[in-house]
Order: sequence, then structure tokens, then C-alpha cells
Amino acid sequence: MINNYKLNSEVVSNLSNVKLRFLLFPFLLLVIICFVLFKENIFTVEAYVNIQKDLFFYLNSKLSVLPNLQFNLTQLGDVFILFPFLTVFILYAPKVWGTLLTSSIITLIICFLLKEMFAVPRPAGMFVIIGKTLSGNTSLPSGHSITTFTILTILLYAFMPKGFKSKTIWSFMILTLGVIIVFSRVGVGAHYPLDVIIGSIIGYICALVGIVIDNKVNWWAWIKNKKYYPIFILLLTIWVFVIVKEIFTDYLLIFYFSLLALITTLYLMIKTYVKK
Repeated sequence: MINNYKLNSEVVSNLSNVKLRFLLFPFLLLVIICFVLFKENIFTVEAYVNIQKDLFFYLNSKLSVLPNLQFNLTQLGDVFILFPFLTVFILYAPKVWGTLLTSSIITLIICFLLKEMFAVPRPAGMFVIIGKTLSGNTSLPSGHSITTFTILTILLYAFMPKGFKSKTIWSFMILTLGVIIVFSRVGVGAHYPLDVIIGSIIGYICALVGIVIDNKVNWWAWIKNKKYYPIFILLLTIWVFVIVKEIFTDYLLIFYFSLLALITTLYLMIKTYVKK
């Protein structure tokens, strides 16, 4: 069995190295994007859509060649589907979950405010497009992209290996996975390219802010206390039924993997609690 104390200590150590100065680069990227949009006089919804319309149609047509793959991948931007893969860290690296919860609260607030502020219609509200479609005035920024990069950024820093080569490989893998997931939103016709790019940067920023706050406050330290396991067991059990309901609705392969992750964590948690 994994030594949870050692793994959690390594995660705590890694996350303690995250500083506010890490925000400089993502903020710079956002400034550059805003400057370009300002330079191109992108002050209306129509102008925002038109500047990337051709790129959207190109990416959508290429990615939607494999619609089932894209629709499975895009589910990973949903916390109800992606979080189950991380539930095992409640047992072995509870610091990860403390940071996830802090960052998720920030993400939820920022995403809601920005969507209300911009109210950009989704592609399906503007064009006839290929693939799975969604409509509504909630395109900018992509919530799935914010969620994806919030989670992946936390995993990036929490499990950052030692050594330059290992760090480079690990960072490249995380970035590649993130890009694949967020651009599936374009593949299923739910978002424009800039929606997912901006959403990804915001997600990275939310994760960094969440990490720094959790390092200082650490209000989720109680998660590692085994006396709370019955609460987690109840919540995970309810979660299992939610995923099962989704399986009967959409029959997506990714739901089965998510369900398996939940059941595995449930088994390990019950086993650990019974031994206690």
C-alpha cells in the first residue's frame, strides 16, 4: 500500500514552492490577448466571433471526424467526471484535495462572473456547425477549460518531479493532456478557440491563487482525519449512483472509467476505515 504520509508530505513540500510571482506569465499572456483584441477593434460579439470564425470551422471540421472520441474527452472538463479519478488522493495525498477545493471555489466564482459579463453566444447560436452542439450565451470563457487547467495545474505542481529533464517531461505531458481536453470543446462545437485558450489561462491562474491561499490558511486539513471517512463514503456512494445514471443516459466509455475510479476509492476507504 502507498505510504500516504510520505506522499502527502512530498505534495505539501512541492506546493509550498508555488509563489505569487508564478502569476506573472499567465497574466502577461492575458494582457497580450487583450492588446491584440483591442488593436483589432474587437468590441462586439460579432467582431469577437468573426476574428476566429475561420479557425473555429477548420478545427471543428478536423476534430469532429472522430466525434465519439471528442465527446468522451470533453467530459473530462466536467468536475463530476474528472474528480472521481482524483478521489484516491483523499486517502494518500489529502493536501491535493484541500487545494482542489480552494481553487474550485475561486474557479466557480470567476467563471460565473466572466460568463455574465461577456455573454457571448456559443457557436451553435451563431452558425450551423458539425458535431455535438450547445447553445446559449455562455461561450466566453470556456468553463470546462477553466476547470481542466485548474485541476491539471494543481497536479502539475503537486507531483512535480526532481531534476530539469523530469520536470520538462512532466510539464509537457500535463500541458499536452490539457490542450487535448480543452480543444475537444471546439471539436464538439461548444466553444470558439479563444474561449478555450482564455479559459485555460484563467484556470491556471485560479489554481495558483488557490494553492497560495491553501498554503497559508490550510482550512481543509481535516480531510486527512479518518473519523470523517464515513461522510466521504456516503458522498462517494451517492456519486456512484450519479455516474450510473449518466451511463444509462449517454453510454460514454469515459463514464465507466470514472465509475471504476470511484468504486476503487470506496473500496480502499472502507477497508482503511474498518482497520481503524
